[in-house]
Amino acid sequence: MSETSYLLAIDNGTQSVRALLFDLQGNLVGKGKVELEAYYSQQPGWAEQDPDYYWASVAEACQRLWRQLDIDRRLIKGVSLTTQRGSLIHVDATGKPLRPAILWLDQRRAEVVAPIKGRWGWLLKLVGAGEAVAHFRAQAEVNWVAQQQPEVHRQTHKVLLLSGFLTHRLCGRFVDSLTSCVAYLPFDYKRLQWAAPGDWKWQALAVRREQLPELYRPGELLGHISAEASRHTGIPEGLPLIAAGADKACEVLGAGCVEPHVASLSYGTTATINTTRSRYLETTRLIPPYPAAIPGHFNTEVMIFRGFWMVSWFKQEFGLHETQRADELGVAPETLFDELVNSVPPGAMGLMLQPYWSPGIREPGLEAKGSIIGFGDVHTRAHLYRAILEGLAYALRQGKERIEKRSGTRITRLRVSGGGSQSDAAMQLTADIFGLPAERPHTYETSGLGAAIDCAVGLGLYPDFPTAIAAMTRVGRVFQPSPQAQQTYRALYREVYLRMYRQLKPLYRRIRAITGYPA
Repeated sequence: MSETSYLLAIDNGTQSVRALLFDLQGNLVGKGKVELEAYYSQQPGWAEQDPDYYWASVAEACQRLWRQLDIDRRLIKGVSLTTQRGSLIHVDATGKPLRPAILWLDQRRAEVVAPIKGRWGWLLKLVGAGEAVAHFRAQAEVNWVAQQQPEVHRQTHKVLLLSGFLTHRLCGRFVDSLTSCVAYLPFDYKRLQWAAPGDWKWQALAVRREQLPELYRPGELLGHISAEASRHTGIPEGLPLIAAGADKACEVLGAGCVEPHVASLSYGTTATINTTRSRYLETTRLIPPYPAAIPGHFNTEVMIFRGFWMVSWFKQEFGLHETQRADELGVAPETLFDELVNSVPPGAMGLMLQPYWSPGIREPGLEAKGSIIGFGDVHTRAHLYRAILEGLAYALRQGKERIEKRSGTRITRLRVSGGGSQSDAAMQLTADIFGLPAERPHTYETSGLGAAIDCAVGLGLYPDFPTAIAAMTRVGRVFQPSPQAQQTYRALYREVYLRMYRQLKPLYRRIRAITGYPA
């Protein structure tokens, strides 16, 4: 195993595309990054993007990486890919997009018409899943396209996730990692494969089995970099493309969270808490765990849909001063936001935020809305910003307790990744609210590192996942909880936060009935 071997991970997230070069010790050797226009909207609530824009951005990210590094590219042993989840692309037989990609942020709804027939209809009604199934059908992009753009539906050869689209561009095959299959598609999360022919999802969704790509396990060979892809990206032709997984799954792996007592917190556009398990476990009834980036494993995920998007929202609506000052100082605005947080005591002087800026499915339900309570004349922008971070941490702590209750396993360690993890203030209040040390992984690029680990094991550069994880992941800085802050947060969490949703739920329902929002 040569120390001069490298692995290339391509990470196509919501905000950027990164071409990341890792060595076999998990060190980030080089990085080419392209900021993305996250989406465009032709109508309110729509979130679309040109698939070729992603492919062009992948090429530009790679070219920036090559310009930064002076290495012999023959030392790169393989390539892996990780992408944002739930973004769907309809293509023809050549892989050409038939319409813009519909992204996971999209809020359009398909019409739910005929009920699920046969025994499945009876069973779903029996277990009280009717509303959840109707939500699934309404959210499904394939259903909207079939109803609103029937010509596109008729011409569709394959329905691909962004991961499958980029995989086809890289190696010319309609294949994907099964770990990327987190979307409104007929996937069997328990058996980690496309649903069986008689499954109710085929009734619920306007897609046929032959329109879906072949799936491979993490670490398996998807294909080889084609000559055309090599000319486009500069990646050496013929390099093996190894299956990895969706960005959250790879982030959990790259953070080294592979034991049930270690939780991975992701402070990204969507905030999540995950653990990795070898058995199927529904943290919330009827909501499946997602495929892990380790073959045959599952991630028990609790999600706060808008998550650290709320930080971007705050920056846009209330952060003009910090943004302008950051430009003058040549630093990121988030650095100055830490000053706001630290100017306010733990608990934000009673300002409490429930971060349901988008509705859930079951816990919280479809009626859920965000709320802020406890305002007084002492409160400023700084209190509001701290309340946002605290509200997200409260919600993730609630997710931790739900995972513990369902699994019977106590979580004793936290690893925090994602853009928000770069804030020392966010890390400290996370430790304080959870009452546990908050560990920051040695690299910020944990999703790319997870993809690189899949690649290393798939190529045989390490004999198995435990060996690769031990060699390529490690903890960086650790934030210890403050006993005094911990006491304040414990009382606010138990006596206020945990009661907020239950108390406000009837009002959310009335708001929804009166205004029609959320739909």
